Amino acid sequence: MVGFAGWEMPIQYSGVVDEYQAVRSRAGLFDVSHMGRVGVQGSGAVPFLQRVTTNDVAALSPMQAHYSMVCNERGGIKDDIFVYRLSADEFLLCVNASNREKIVSWLEEQGRAAAGCRIEDRSNELAQLAIQGPASRDIMSAFGIAGLESLKLRHCLETTLLDARCLIARTGYTGEFGYELYVSAAHALRLWEALLAKGAASGLKPAGLGARDLLRLEMAYLLYGNDISEDTTPLEAGAGWAVAMAKGEFIGRSVLHQQQQQGTTRRLVSFELLEKGVPRHGCAIRSAHTDGSQIGEVTSGNLSPLLQKGIGMGYVSPSHATQGTSLVIDIRGRALPAIVVKPPFYKHKKS
Repeated sequence: MVGFAGWEMPIQYSGVVDEYQAVRSRAGLFDVSHMGRVGVQGSGAVPFLQRVTTNDVAALSPMQAHYSMVCNERGGIKDDIFVYRLSADEFLLCVNASNREKIVSWLEEQGRAAAGCRIEDRSNELAQLAIQGPASRDIMSAFGIAGLESLKLRHCLETTLLDARCLIARTGYTGEFGYELYVSAAHALRLWEALLAKGAASGLKPAGLGARDLLRLEMAYLLYGNDISEDTTPLEAGAGWAVAMAKGEFIGRSVLHQQQQQGTTRRLVSFELLEKGVPRHGCAIRSAHTDGSQIGEVTSGNLSPLLQKGIGMGYVSPSHATQGTSLVIDIRGRALPAIVVKPPFYKHKKS
């Protein structure tokens, strides 16, 4: 257990790699209640969210979700979030634990001038569990939930589970088939125990932050504080697909539009080591074709259990960002060759 953003969080239960393998081959259960959950509702919710997030919330149908960003005036990422549209005028935002207070304050500040919009931090009243892996659907189906079989990716449904209201979403942070469950905090332990009991025969295991980080890295999913920050824009981070320029004005748009037109001075790349080694956050990235000068820094890195090679991400100049470009990663004084690859590292058939 470690302290994180005011929570005590499990790094591992049975072991990081064991839990990783469970998610990739069977299923894993994560308690991600440390994430922030913010409700936004009212007749002014849509125009408000259009202004404070980068993606197009008006394009979401009720019970649909998408990935988005909250940016500052400079286009820097205050947080990367998931937006769930529960009804025409009601939304649930899932924000990073370390940014919860900052984002709630920012939303409240921006909301003072927004008519017909109510913002509510629901983080303490709602718990959040995630069941991820190829056996997830079979395990969840054992609860007899209507509509579960036809639930599509980035869609959600509301149901009663163990006599408690529950929002079930086809979202996650692992690259595997899975669900995220939002339930009253008072019912979280009961649901956790019921899921483990139902999933025991399918190999379901509890999983901690260690496995979660390995799984998200293989998908090249961004981690706030490592890969993105308020000094990073969505376009630099390769997340331009979450920026809907055509929707009109939003906070940070002018800077992002300029970057879109003129290009960025750096780009986040994914790389694989060509020799044995484990790249870590903070390792220098050097050019393979000049004097070996530093051209960037690793933001996330680890050994992929699936690929059995070191993988990572980091920012470099656009001239070094092309797929196939040779790099050198400095790992405690060892210069290891690497190559820029197209993300994700883990290719999984979508279902």
